[in-house]
Amino acid sequence: MNILTPVAERLPSREEAEEALAVLRRWATHTPASDVAALAPEAPALVYPDLSRAYPRTFTVDEAYKASLPDLQNGPASLIVGAKAVIQHVGISNFRLPIRYHTRDNGDLQLETSVTGTVSLEAEKKGINMSRIMRSFYAHAEKSFSFEVIERALEDYKRDLESFDARIQMRFSFPVKVPSLRSGLTGWQYYDIALELVDRGGVRKEIMHLDFVYSSTCPCSLELSEHARRERGQLATPHSQRSVARISVEVRQGKCLWFEDLLDLVRSAVPTETQVMVKREDEQAFAELNAANPIFVEDAARSFCQALQSDPRIGDFRVVASHQESLHSHDAVSVLTEGPTFAAESLDPRLFSSLYHVG
Repeated sequence: MNILTPVAERLPSREEAEEALAVLRRWATHTPASDVAALAPEAPALVYPDLSRAYPRTFTVDEAYKASLPDLQNGPASLIVGAKAVIQHVGISNFRLPIRYHTRDNGDLQLETSVTGTVSLEAEKKGINMSRIMRSFYAHAEKSFSFEVIERALEDYKRDLESFDARIQMRFSFPVKVPSLRSGLTGWQYYDIALELVDRGGVRKEIMHLDFVYSSTCPCSLELSEHARRERGQLATPHSQRSVARISVEVRQGKCLWFEDLLDLVRSAVPTETQVMVKREDEQAFAELNAANPIFVEDAARSFCQALQSDPRIGDFRVVASHQESLHSHDAVSVLTEGPTFAAESLDPRLFSSLYHVG
C-alpha cells in the first residue's frame, strides 16, 4: 500500500510575494469593497476607507513619506509587461525650455528649444525615471551653451539611469538676418536646426542637422521653354518649386563648426535660397539667379555633397532633398549618405513628408 505524505509548503520568495501583492492590489482597485472584504476579512487594510475629497493644502512630505511612495516604473523584473527584451531608446520627446547658444555672427542667443532625450534599457529593468532627464537639463541650461548642455546632461542621466547607450537631441529655430538680392533690404530668415549627441558604448558623436529651403528650376523645363521662344516665338515659362534639403553632418572630434559655417556651405552649393524681403528688382534678380542655376534633385544632392566633402571639420554626412513639384502631383526626392553614421537600409515612411516647409 502506497502512503502519500504531504509535501511541505514552500515559503514564497520576496519577488513572488511582491508580484502577487501587485496583482491583488490591481484587482482590489476595480472591485467593490464588499467583495474585497468577503475575500479577505482578516485583512481590512485592503478595503479602502471613505476618502476625503478636499485638497490637503497644508500637507507636507518628509523623507519617510517619500520612501513609502510606490515606484512601479522602477520596480522588479517580475513586473515587466511583454518580452524581457533590450529597448534601444526610451525617454522623452518635445520637452521644451530656453537654451543659450554661442553663434559666430550674432553673439549669444537664448532660444526656445525642444529636447528629445533617450537611453537604452536592459532586458531585466522595468523602466526609467524620465523626470531625471528633465532635471539634468534644468541643472545645466542656465550655466552652459549648445553642445556643453548636451554633454553634461548626458553624463548625468547616463550615470543616474545606469544606461550603456544614450542620445540627446536639441531642436530650435535659428534666426539670421539676410540681405535682399538688389534692393538693399534685410530680413530675418529662420532655420530649423538640431544638435544631437550620441553615446554608444562610450564612443560619442556630435551631429548637426539643418533644414535648408531653396528654389529649384527644372533644367529640362528651362530648355523646353527656351526652345518654344526660339523656334516658335511662343512665350513659355519653366517650372520652379520650393524645395527642402535636410543636411545632417557629423562634426569631427575637437572641431568647431558654427551654425553659420554650415549655412555658408549649403548656400555655396545651391545659391537659390528662398527670399525674405523682396521688391520688384529683387524678384527679377531671383528669376535670373534661378535661370543661372537650374537644378534637378540629383544635382542638388551632389552639389551639397561636394560642399560638405570640402570641409575637414565634417566627417560622415547625409543629404535628404525634396523638390516639391509644381509640374507633377508628386515630389522628386533623393538621399545621399557618406560614411556609416547615417547609412540605413530602410527609410522612415514619413521621412519626405517631414520636409515640407511651414512658413
